[in-house]
Amino acid sequence: MTDISFSRLRRLRDNAVIRGYVSENSLDIKKFVYPLFIRFGKDIKEPISSMPGCFNISLDNLQNEIEDIVSLGITGVLLFGIPEVKDPTGSDCYSNDGIIQKAIKIIKNVAPDLYVITDICLCEYTDHGHCGIVDNGSINNDETIKLLGRSALTHVQAGADMVAPSAMMDGQVKMIRNALDEGSYNHIPVMGYSAKYSSAFYGPFREAADSTPSFGDRRTYQMDPSNRRMALEEVESDIREGADIVMVKPALSYLDVIHEVREKYNKPLAAYNVSGEYSLIKAASEKGWIDEKSATLEVLNSINRAGADMIISYHTKDVAKWLA
Repeated sequence: MTDISFSRLRRLRDNAVIRGYVSENSLDIKKFVYPLFIRFGKDIKEPISSMPGCFNISLDNLQNEIEDIVSLGITGVLLFGIPEVKDPTGSDCYSNDGIIQKAIKIIKNVAPDLYVITDICLCEYTDHGHCGIVDNGSINNDETIKLLGRSALTHVQAGADMVAPSAMMDGQVKMIRNALDEGSYNHIPVMGYSAKYSSAFYGPFREAADSTPSFGDRRTYQMDPSNRRMALEEVESDIREGADIVMVKPALSYLDVIHEVREKYNKPLAAYNVSGEYSLIKAASEKGWIDEKSATLEVLNSINRAGADMIISYHTKDVAKWLA
């Protein structure tokens, strides 16, 4: 006689077919966004030493890269630019002839349907490496957001499909939303880097974008990693200001925050699987300590399971091949 109080859950794990039927979450490449680093120069596809498999790419090599991305079934990219010359106000970010503005036009000529998101921040463009205008040793929030609004407008005029402000300045989403609406771009969505933490996991990115601050750090504007309730305030603030999509960054150390944002708000939620998270897996797999594919998919599944609708990840190309 069967004891119905004894549950044999292993029956639903017996083979790959039944495991697929009862899987609660699954990864879909259409939910991934691939970040790209683009710079001025000629014939550059320069490996980023701390991010194996990622490159700084010059404009003349961008066509080949975009064709490769599209062939893998990747539907969206997030652009970061490294200008020829950096200055105190990050002027290349909002120049009509800036690196990102030029890159967008090339991408749209090669692959009109590829969804182009641009990062809106000054850190890659300033000679001091901070995300805003420095005024007497501190960041001037209100002057900075004016330049973020100008930057977003020039990116959209060049053909960007979405803009994503990451500077963590108060009021940045509202300033950008107003700039786009006044410029007759009210159809363009804004993805806020709503809960962006001051994280140790950004190190490899700073090498890639040459954006390490020349003094101090970013803790006066990026979030304290110990705070959870404040993240919800930041998300709510971005929603009130007009964000169409909100984001938690980084992802892996903040799965609790991703989950809570998903439970509390109905807005689409992005999570950024950042450079340090990527590099940890790459380095360990190169040492033979872990299996790269299994570890990567496990991490990405955890982000998806926590509640992210979109995942921005440097693993995207590999994932596209694995899921094909």
